[in-house]
Amino acid sequence: MRVPYGLAGKRLWVAGHRGMVGSALVRRLGREGCEILAVGRDQLDLRDGAAVARWMADNRPDAIMLAAARVGGILANSLYPADFLHDNLAIQTNVMECARRQGVEKLLFLGSSCIYPRDARQPIAESALMTGPLEPTNEAYAVAKIAGVAMCQAYRRQHGCDFIAAMPTNLYGPGDNFDPETAHVLPALMGRLDDAVRRDLPSVDIWGSGTPRREFLHVDDAADALVHLMKNYSGETPINVGCGEDIAIADLALLLAKIVGYRGAFRFDTSRPDGTPIKRLDISRLTALGWHAGRSLRQGVEETYRWYQRETAGETVG
Repeated sequence: MRVPYGLAGKRLWVAGHRGMVGSALVRRLGREGCEILAVGRDQLDLRDGAAVARWMADNRPDAIMLAAARVGGILANSLYPADFLHDNLAIQTNVMECARRQGVEKLLFLGSSCIYPRDARQPIAESALMTGPLEPTNEAYAVAKIAGVAMCQAYRRQHGCDFIAAMPTNLYGPGDNFDPETAHVLPALMGRLDDAVRRDLPSVDIWGSGTPRREFLHVDDAADALVHLMKNYSGETPINVGCGEDIAIADLALLLAKIVGYRGAFRFDTSRPDGTPIKRLDISRLTALGWHAGRSLRQGVEETYRWYQRETAGETVG
């Protein structure tokens, strides 16, 4: 397959353009001179194979960045495993098969670092995939994403399709979900701490023990990495996307408190699951391709909090 792959002049479909990653991709692709194709869920249900086929036949994208997915935190994954499995399998199956039929030149599938075994050796290399049991709290979502990686490999082997897969670490940034019950840890904590400052609360609950360590990447850095892979990578091995650094959840809470201006106490709710004890990606393949993150965690969190404040400026605190 041809590498580098030039994006200038291409019709590129960002599937999931309204989501956090999809909207970041749209921002980043504005510098590439391509025509960006986008369609909302109100107009096209990606779980409907016939509808996807009709839309692609009408719009004929040259390339696809598949960022559409059903996503959520530990609670949502625990409550709705069938929905996470069904919806994600349907989305990626329909888009990839229609891409093959339409002769799409290149497709990037956005996976997740949760595909790796719960107790994988750290930092997690791409070779760790399917070498051990998954983390139970997001197993259904992970299985669907593993299937997506396998599909990219199978379409490449059988049909010669230039389908690639990227495995991002925990992402955050503008457009994230900040709901305290369904969001991932960083935005959920940011929302809780901001609420605590506004309401002058004496303490904030943190799910779990605070000891698990996580790696966080700003979504605009992730989008830059994904565009870099689209242009410069062609192969069946999925590529990890991260910054190569991790932080304990308790330390993340302290960092967020400084940025938000929260001075109260933290209460760790150990009745809530911790999830994987530690998760940091081996990004040596990505760095060998010439990419590295442009933001520190503090810088990225500060940018995100400024965005969050603008978005919530007119809300009434109850």
